Amino acid sequence: MPRTRRAPDQQSSRKRAEKAGRRAEMLCALFLRLKGYRILATRHKSPVGEIDIIARRGKVLIAIEVKNRPNRETALFALRPRQQVRIARALESYARQIGHDGDLRFDLMMVHGLVRVEHLRNAWHAS
Repeated sequence: MPRTRRAPDQQSSRKRAEKAGRRAEMLCALFLRLKGYRILATRHKSPVGEIDIIARRGKVLIAIEVKNRPNRETALFALRPRQQVRIARALESYARQIGHDGDLRFDLMMVHGLVRVEHLRNAWHAS
C-alpha cells in the first residue's frame, strides 16, 4: 500500500514538535541530574516499548515519560493507559537486562513553555 505524502506544512510542524520534544527531554535530564538522579539511558527503544529517560536514584530504577505541552492538563491527558503499559513493559525488560532486582517507579515530567518543568513522582503504577 503506498504511503501518502504529508503536506509541507505538516512536515515542518512535525519536525518542530520533534525538536521541541528533544529539547524538553534534555531539559528534564539536566533537571534530574541536578536533583541527584543518575541518568542511565535516554530515548531507550526496546521491542516492547520506548522510554524517554531511564534513571536511578538509590536502589530505585525509574522510567520517566516527558511531555512537552502548553499546560499541565494537556500533558496529563497525553499519557494514555496503553502507553503506560508499554513503558512498564520496556522498563521491566531493561531491569532484567541489567540485572536490577530492586523497585521500579514510573514518573511523568511535564514541560510548559520554555523552561517550566514539573516532576510527578509515581505518576502511575504498573498493573
